[in-house]
Amino acid sequence: MRVGVIGLGYLGVTHAVAMATLGHEVVGIEASPDRLGLLKAGKLPFYEPGLAEAMAGVVAKGLLSFEASVDAASDCELYFLCVGTPQSSGSNAADTSFVFAAGEDLAKVVSSSTVVVGRSTVPVGTAANLQKKMSKIAGFDVKLAWNPEFLREGTALEDSLKPDRIVIGAWHKESVEALRGCYEKIIAAGTPVIEADVATAELVKVAANAFLATKVSFINAMAEVAEASGADAVSLAVRSF
Repeated sequence: MRVGVIGLGYLGVTHAVAMATLGHEVVGIEASPDRLGLLKAGKLPFYEPGLAEAMAGVVAKGLLSFEASVDAASDCELYFLCVGTPQSSGSNAADTSFVFAAGEDLAKVVSSSTVVVGRSTVPVGTAANLQKKMSKIAGFDVKLAWNPEFLREGTALEDSLKPDRIVIGAWHKESVEALRGCYEKIIAAGTPVIEADVATAELVKVAANAFLATKVSFINAMAEVAEASGADAVSLAVRSF
C-alpha cells in the first residue's frame, strides 16, 4: 500500500518508519524546510532509541522517502494526519489550526476513494468539522477516520509495531477496511481492533492522557504521605499499580 504521512514530528516520523517497516511504500510530508533537510540527510530532529537506525534501514530499502508537500505525493491510497496540536497561546485550548491546514491542503489532491486518517490528539468534534471542510473543498464526501496513537517516549517504535490495541473511528466502512489492511500484520500478530464512532475515537486519547495525569498526581500525593510517615514510596508505587 502507498501511504502518506503528513507532519514529521515525533508522532509522524515514528509512524512513517513503522508503516515502512511493515512493508508499505511511505512518503513522509513535512512543510518545515529545516526539518525536511535533516530527515533527507538521515538525521532525526529529536532523539528516540532505535528510531534513527530503523529509519535508515527502510530508506535504504526504498520504502520511505520525504517530500515538502502533498502535491508530490498525490497518488497515495491512505494518508495519516500526524501534525501537532500545541496549546493555544494564552489559553488552555488545543491549537488545531495545523490539523485543519493540512487537511484542507490534502482535500485538493485526494480522490473519492482515498482514505484520510487523523492520528493527532484533538478535542472531540474536530474530526466532524474537518470532514465537512475537506468535503466542501474536494467536492465529494471525503473518507476521514480517526485512529489515535498511544506512544511512550523511549519505546515509540515498539508501541507502533506492537500496540496493545488499535482504535478506529470512522463514518465509512471503506476507511475501516483500509486501516485493517494497513495494519494487517499487526492485527495478525494478535493486536485487538476496537471499532468505535469517531467522537469516541477522538475522546479515547484524551481520556488516556487524563488517566495518566491522574495516576501521576495520585502517586505524587501518596509519596508525600509516605515521606511524612516513613513509608517507602517506591515500594508503595510498585505494589499499588
